[in-house]
This record gives sequence, C-alpha cells and structure tokens, in this order.
Amino acid sequence: MLDKIIAIVNQKGGVGKTTTAVNLSTSLAAAGKTVLLIDLDPQANATSSFKLQQPIEQRTAYEVLMGMKSIETCIFETQVPGLVIIPSKTDLAAAEIELVSQKERELWLKERWGDLSLNFDYIIMDCPPSNGLLSVNALVAAQSVLIPIQCEYFALEGLAQLVRTIDRIKNRLNSALELEGILMTMFDGRNMLNRRVIHEVKEYFGGDVFETIIPRNVKLSEAPSFKMPGVLYDFTCAGSVAYMKLAREILERDDEREKEHIRARA
Repeated sequence: MLDKIIAIVNQKGGVGKTTTAVNLSTSLAAAGKTVLLIDLDPQANATSSFKLQQPIEQRTAYEVLMGMKSIETCIFETQVPGLVIIPSKTDLAAAEIELVSQKERELWLKERWGDLSLNFDYIIMDCPPSNGLLSVNALVAAQSVLIPIQCEYFALEGLAQLVRTIDRIKNRLNSALELEGILMTMFDGRNMLNRRVIHEVKEYFGGDVFETIIPRNVKLSEAPSFKMPGVLYDFTCAGSVAYMKLAREILERDDEREKEHIRARA
C-alpha cells in the first residue's frame, strides 16, 4: 500500500531539487517514517549522495521504467535507517527517446506501482531539470508535487510554465495531483533581492508556499562529496536544520489533512 507519493520538479537546474529530495527523504526517515527515494534524473546526483552497499548494475530506475525489472528488485538500502533508494544511471536519458513511440507513454511509471507490495509512508521522486517524459511520468504517478525555487528572479521565469504543465497533467492524466508546496531555496538573508522574491512568490501563491526557507549552506554542498545527505553529514548546520523543519511542516500538514478527512467521514 502506497501512502504518499511526492514528485520534486523544476525544469530549471541549480535550484536545489536534488538537495531537497535527498535531505527531505532523510529527514522524513529520521522522523520515523519509511521512505523510498526514486532517482529519475539521468545525472544520478541523488544516487551518488548515498553509500550503497551493492553495485547497482542493471537494477536502476531505467530498468523499472522500461519494464525490464520489477520495482522491488531495484531497491537498495542506504546508510539512513528507514530510507531506501531506486538508483539512477546515465542510461535513463535514453528512456526519453524510447518512450516517445510507445502507447500511453505518460503512464509507464504509474503502472509500475502494481509491482510494489512493500509499504512506504512516503515515496519521493527526484526529477530531471526538464519537462520531458521522465518528469511527466513522475507527475502522472505522483499524488503531489513539490517545487523548489531559488530566491532569485531568474528562477521565477519558468515557474508559470511549470504550473501550467502541472495543471494540464491534472486535467488530462492525473486528477488527484495536488501542489504539495513551493519551497524557497538558497536564501541569503543579507540579500534584499532574495527577500523581495520571497515576498512576491508568497503574495502570488499564498499558503502554497512553505513557511520553511532553505538557506545557502556550505555543509549541504560538501555532503555529496562524502556520499552523505547533508542532514547526516552535519545535522546541526543551518541547511540541515531547515530540511528537518520542512519535514516537520509536511508531517504536520499531512496530520491535519488526515484529521479533516476523518471529521468529514464522521
């Protein structure tokens, strides 16, 4: 049984997407949740953020998506208790081309959930920096979408286009898709422009913007070189504290939604 599936998406690179996927997953696991992280980016940066005990060989997101392997045979344990990962490799880039000629090509990942009998509280998908078929498959398979945005004006340019893409998928392919929230990243409190961008995003999107703001942080940048999530590398640094706060914010929102659901059924 799948509990909650979140796609982390932004077609613009360098906005903290993979950092968010890795550290949010770790923080949710640290909070006692069981988490599956799926690396859907051919760059495989989320995969390289962990020390995997076994070689991934032909057991990656590519084989899962293309139906070559069952989803469960491609799950690897990480050094984080409660967190497992389906790794990626550069071959995944070929999936974009191979899927183009396939029928119902947007549904291939969603269909793979039928092969998963394991229970997870959260499934987090790290998507590539594009609106191609890999990201579309993730959005069709997801229940919600989290959008990281760098606190700079250039990062806002593609936001309207991304929101339109999400709306189209919701209207045509996945009516259950909701906006999990917009996450402001790489914040520098000394920069007045950063503050102005946050103000404008909150003014436009209101309650869809997370209260948690992720600061620029050296420790978060260093952590992948040690094959560790930032939250594990230094849980006291400002970036790690922010991601743990984000996890709490998501958990609290989900608890409130569950209570509302129970009240509505009563």
